[in-house]
Amino acid sequence: MMHTIEVRDKNQIEAFRQLPYRIYANDSKWIPNLRQDVEAVFDKSQNKFWRHGKAERWILMDDSGQCIGRVAAFVNIKTSNTFKQPTGGMGFFECINNSKAAFILFYRCKSWLEERGMQAMDGPINFGEKDKFWGLIVENFNAAPYYGQNYNPSYYVDFFESYGFQVYYYQHIFYRKVIDPLQEKFKQRAERLLFDPAYTCRHIDKSNLEKYAEDFRIVYNRAWVTHDNFKGMHKEQALSIMKKLKPVLDERLIWFAYHNEKPIGFYISLPELNENFRSIGDNLNWFGKLKFLWFKWTKKRMNSFGVAFGIDPDYQAKGVEGYIFKHMEQIIQRKKLYEGIIITWIGDFNPKMIAIIKALGGKEIRKMATYRKVFDPVVPFERSPIISNDRAKLNK
Repeated sequence: MMHTIEVRDKNQIEAFRQLPYRIYANDSKWIPNLRQDVEAVFDKSQNKFWRHGKAERWILMDDSGQCIGRVAAFVNIKTSNTFKQPTGGMGFFECINNSKAAFILFYRCKSWLEERGMQAMDGPINFGEKDKFWGLIVENFNAAPYYGQNYNPSYYVDFFESYGFQVYYYQHIFYRKVIDPLQEKFKQRAERLLFDPAYTCRHIDKSNLEKYAEDFRIVYNRAWVTHDNFKGMHKEQALSIMKKLKPVLDERLIWFAYHNEKPIGFYISLPELNENFRSIGDNLNWFGKLKFLWFKWTKKRMNSFGVAFGIDPDYQAKGVEGYIFKHMEQIIQRKKLYEGIIITWIGDFNPKMIAIIKALGGKEIRKMATYRKVFDPVVPFERSPIISNDRAKLNK
């Protein structure tokens, strides 16, 4: 008889970690997530969300004692009650192709969340920021995941939808070659700014992260202020984000635009790390770090991936988007640094930013979804609200 076990000891953690190797044994596109990244989510000393939340994870065992599934559930007290119904989350789902096994895992999450007053659950999501482990692939399964992206077989879609999950929002991932020209309207607007001395654009300097963290915070708070459930970013949070990026960032991939030295826009991208981790494996221990450094200095990376893109609402439609891209690409093209840019997911609740990315030459390469399961079948389901007042930016 199949049964769930709470993950507590080292053996159970190892079973949780090893299961994906079974699920994707014959999938050449799959790249494992770093074990350090996954375990950090469940470490109270590393994950700030434990300060105002709770999490639990389970493995599913079959009659023979073999692990055939895994999942986690979590409650973020700060945000769970900002929805019309208190909403928790589930994620880190992996399961063999057996719907009964999948439903046992979903039910385990649902029961745990109901015990804590939740009336719905979103998934698959992260007990943390949206830049990692967020969403389910629903279209375009034939590409490898970028760093931190969820990856799944196509049969997971049927599991979620058959259990009663509904799409809360779609997540669109785009790709753009560095050599692709800007559309004429963006080019003309950007060139106008190039000749206006009030506008400047520059990439970050690692030695002055505090300044760029504050510039990022200013634009982020301006760009997101009208979004549903928006909470302003604090200085400490912005600096923490920059410090986490520091070990892997390339200064030439993170750009800020200014008007009379006031920060008005940013584009943050990173080297596509999974191009290295495919060869390194899932363990970034001391040996893994040595291998990472070797790949970093001896192998050319094909792609970067965009983490965040934001424009102050007062400067949207003025050409700032193209202005930033033009500066960045001039350096990348001249030095032949990267071939393409993966633009990480943008929710369909942000149609204006999707339109901008398409106009900048982005081609959709993958579609994902964040699902919601409302526990009471009588309660109507509602999709994520669209960003209002034309204030749009990338989802992060």
